[in-house]
Amino acid sequence: MHPNTRRVADLLAARGAGGTVRELPDSARTAAAAAAQLGCDVGAIANSLVFAARGGDFSPSDGLRPVLVLTSGAHRVDTTKVAVLLGAAEVVRATPEFVREHTGQPIGGVAPLGHPAPIPTLVDEWLDRHEVVWAAAGHPHTVFPTSFAELCRLTGGTPADVGRDAP
Repeated sequence: MHPNTRRVADLLAARGAGGTVRELPDSARTAAAAAAQLGCDVGAIANSLVFAARGGDFSPSDGLRPVLVLTSGAHRVDTTKVAVLLGAAEVVRATPEFVREHTGQPIGGVAPLGHPAPIPTLVDEWLDRHEVVWAAAGHPHTVFPTSFAELCRLTGGTPADVGRDAP
């Protein structure tokens, strides 16, 4: 098991999560790829997307702070909504280097937990429409099943309306 995945699996067990990590035969770097392999609706995939926020009450200095948005695969994140929710002046998509620096994990495999330091997290309320939600487990080939409520508990995330329908 990849070290990132082992760290996520250990945290899931330590925090009393109901599901276990599952390895997929192919990479699941997108919600559509994950849903196809799992045989579920794309909306049941919890994309872990890292954004960089600056300004306002969220980050009063000129520096960028990471924000993790766990969004339904049926959505695109509305960065204006996210900025308002956080009290930030601006929220932009993070670079791969910024993502790895703050999560220790690669894009396409970012888990909602297991990062070097806590990251403020918003959890898309649309995920609550699905009994089972699938999230990445630290590597593009690994996922774990959970629920909306458990995902909020595991991450300390705030439920929020963060998206707009995917095209």
